[in-house]
This record gives sequence, C-alpha cells and structure tokens, in this order.
Amino acid sequence: MLFYLSLLAVLASLVMVGYRYRASLPTRVKAFFPSLNHYTPLASFSDQARAGLSSPMFDIESANIAEGDSRAGLDERERKSFDQARLIRHNQILARNGIDPSGMPLDSKAVTRL
Repeated sequence: MLFYLSLLAVLASLVMVGYRYRASLPTRVKAFFPSLNHYTPLASFSDQARAGLSSPMFDIESANIAEGDSRAGLDERERKSFDQARLIRHNQILARNGIDPSGMPLDSKAVTRL
C-alpha cells in the first residue's frame, strides 16, 4: 500500500513540474498535449469582431473598424509580466484612493503617527 502511495506522489509531482515548466517542454512532448497551446492571438480587428469580441459595451466595429484604426488588434500592448501588471494596477488603485505608491497618504491632514 505504501508503495502505491509513494508511486502516486512521484507521479503527481512529475505532473506538477511538467505543468509548471510547460513552456520549456520539447516539441515532441508538447505534441501529446495540444491543449497546452490553446492561445493564438487574432490578427486584426475584423478577425476579433468575427470571433465575437464585440458587444454594445465594447464596440470594436464602430470604434476601430469603421474609423480605420491602424493597430493590428487588441493584443498590441506592451508585454508585461504578471508582477509588473499587478504593481501597475495596485499603484492605480492607490492613486485613486489618495495614497502615494510608497503607502503614505497624500492628504496633508492625515494622521500617520500618534
């Protein structure tokens, strides 16, 4: 029984390590798991509208296609890591609430020491 439990633990750890480092897996291994490569960016705003990425609240067709937007599509933004994007978002939230990026309030009347 202990043998099967340890075998299951080794197999589970191999699966977790494989999933964690899936970007650096050889192509022969990736061929067995096609769902790991599910993201492909769409080439233009027309492709994105045909894929259903337009709605009354987010209107690509009138805002981008009809006006002749020169960008390639929605994915043209500068690439950031998850941590960089989280820091930018966090600083924006702090700024909206009147707090400096260092964590100090911008209000001169705020009590920071007692």
